[in-house]
Amino acid sequence: MSYGFKIIVEGDYACFTRPELKVERVSYDVPTPGALEGMLKSVYWKPAIEYVIDKIIVFQPIDFMNVRRNEVKDKVLYSAVKNQMKGKAGDPCIYASESRSQRASMILKNVKYGVEFHFELTGLKSDHEDENENKHFNIIKRRLEKGQFFRTPCLGCSEFPVKRMELVEDFDENLISNTILEMGDVDLGYMSYKVKFADGGKPVNGDWDKPRFSDKATTVYYHPHMINGVIDVRKYREEVIC
Repeated sequence: MSYGFKIIVEGDYACFTRPELKVERVSYDVPTPGALEGMLKSVYWKPAIEYVIDKIIVFQPIDFMNVRRNEVKDKVLYSAVKNQMKGKAGDPCIYASESRSQRASMILKNVKYGVEFHFELTGLKSDHEDENENKHFNIIKRRLEKGQFFRTPCLGCSEFPVKRMELVEDFDENLISNTILEMGDVDLGYMSYKVKFADGGKPVNGDWDKPRFSDKATTVYYHPHMINGVIDVRKYREEVIC
């Protein structure tokens, strides 16, 4: 835990989709650890590390709104991207007019979260002599301080970008909304913790230069409580359920 961080994250909108309601999207009341891990990977990620969410603080009242959005049904083919990078034939594009699907969504608005997390070494693709925790700690710290990222960090869906992400020394829990504090101990029920891929992050063909990963995955659930706006993820992940 000596390599942990605390950040404040804000956004105009967020959607942490319930897997049982993913056709017409409905968001959980609070973020899932898996969604926050994905957000952090937008800032910095290597196969040699994995993020672990330890605590989530909900500062703003939980406020929903209904919208109708155009989504695309298809995914860009990885092979098409690789072919174009090599100058070969390939069209890594999705044409929205041909792949459009209109869906209703129940999303969160005006969100602000405190996220405490740390990272752990995975032992994957660690072929450098200087591969150590201190190296990754300094890179993550620098990127968070400078606001750098590989792709725009988002809150559940790419359409809902993070408006502000700030590295802090500690959380000021006096800023938690009275509406949240008055809720006291909230049983959030069984929530998605994260999606766990069968390949464990390793190429199924064993080739990191031309990797092929498995799409097989299972959703892992946990049963957290939000107490005065604070979700102690570290405590509740001891009882994760596949």
